[in-house]
Amino acid sequence: MRSSRLVTALRYGVATALSLLFLLPFYVIVRNAFSTNQNINAPRWSWLPDQLNLANLDSMLSSDSTGVLRGLLNSAIMTILQTVGTVVVSLMAGYGLARFTHRLSRMVLGLTVFTLMVPTTTTFIPMFIITSQFGWIDSFRGLVIPGMFSAFATYLFRQAFLDFPSELEDAALMDGCNPFTAFWRIVVPNSTGTVAAVGTIVLIGSWNAFLWPSLVGREATRTVQVALSQYMTSQNVRYPELFMGSLIAILPMLVVFLFLQRFLVQGLATSGLR
Repeated sequence: MRSSRLVTALRYGVATALSLLFLLPFYVIVRNAFSTNQNINAPRWSWLPDQLNLANLDSMLSSDSTGVLRGLLNSAIMTILQTVGTVVVSLMAGYGLARFTHRLSRMVLGLTVFTLMVPTTTTFIPMFIITSQFGWIDSFRGLVIPGMFSAFATYLFRQAFLDFPSELEDAALMDGCNPFTAFWRIVVPNSTGTVAAVGTIVLIGSWNAFLWPSLVGREATRTVQVALSQYMTSQNVRYPELFMGSLIAILPMLVVFLFLQRFLVQGLATSGLR
């Protein structure tokens, strides 16, 4: 009994220590967001700023050169479009790989999984050339469409549909539904956990994307992540505004994750990736 209590206390202690370690970067962001530049660059570290500096928020929002507010709107538009598009495309692709057996299906699945091993940055140059030839530079089409297919999301949906009872689809077909109708009216409504999980992953990844939006986006479609990089130049780094902008950029995803974390865990548990 005593040993079990000791083990439990040790587990809670390790979990608490790891939680504090992972929360440390967020604490630094909040602390520096309300600090002055002198406080941030002070030789001695202080756990709390000398005084709350709310002028950082006003300075960041009133700056026309960085366009953080416009970046927040652009990021929201890009994230919503890319999340919906990726979920729909990956949903149908994963269902096709799970249900339609063909001699080439294994090869298609293998090629899909193989793309997971290819670093994403190596595909940026050919993707940028194609996007440029289509005339999609500085447009939401260039930001969204090249990233709408996700091999990870497709594989996740395939694993979930392999465990989905095909008898429900057979019953729908016997009632007069065609395969397309059975898919959207029977399969998809009963896979909300996986859809929410994939949607959450894609949404967070789209919101935090930096490299591709910095290549394709310009003044009209600059996302918040790219806008925040304007505070870092070769001559100066505006730390207070940078940390305040980072805090504002984190808040929407924090709220989304708190509301959808239950679906995220449930979707990963039911997709076969245990």
